Amino acid sequence: MRASEWGRIVPILSKPGLKAAITAASVALVACMLSPGVARSAEMTFRLVKMGDPAKCRAKCPEVIAAEGEITERTPDAFLAFVKANARDDNLRSIVLFHSPGGRVIASMRLGIALRRIGAAAIVARVGAGADGRGGRVAAARCFSACVYALMGASKRVVPAPSQVGIHRMFMFEAIRDNDSATGTSRTFATESLVSRLSDYADLMGVSNELVWTAERINPDQIHILTAKELRHWRLSTGKL
Repeated sequence: MRASEWGRIVPILSKPGLKAAITAASVALVACMLSPGVARSAEMTFRLVKMGDPAKCRAKCPEVIAAEGEITERTPDAFLAFVKANARDDNLRSIVLFHSPGGRVIASMRLGIALRRIGAAAIVARVGAGADGRGGRVAAARCFSACVYALMGASKRVVPAPSQVGIHRMFMFEAIRDNDSATGTSRTFATESLVSRLSDYADLMGVSNELVWTAERINPDQIHILTAKELRHWRLSTGKL
């Protein structure tokens, strides 16, 4: 990817909000904090990484945002705060590199909405070991589980080989209580009504809602890695920036 192919970050509030289909009421219906059962990992953080050859671009090397870790309720606001704090950086491009095991579904939708509002593109990739953000060297990454719903919001979505995007049925753990004391946990799955509203979100973002319903048929203890054909068929990958 050449620097000339990358758009510039736009002010967060310069574009109108998304369609009324995603209202506070709609989001609240889905907001049971479903988390598609991924292993806990560090909370998502954001940092700037330089791309391109420093010997050639020197102080003008384009920078993109690396987003790595688990998506939590705090992630969307943290992302917006990070973009605002760096909006005056002339080298910043509207590209986000995603590497995430998943996290909270509603937070992922909110993060996707934030990406769409600023017109950001997303690539499932990460800075390679030892690259330290220099030279534009990137490595394969993963976007699993709820991360997929954040990815949906990007204006353009790229999944280069051998990076992986994985889906499965979402669920949450609820405490089993006896006389106000927790005695264990039980697993609760999304209702069809909730999944339907998530499917509306996919439609709004230009992704086939078939992906959402397919994910709900995948064993929650497994991950289905989407093939290149599935990524294209469900319009999750736009192929290039």
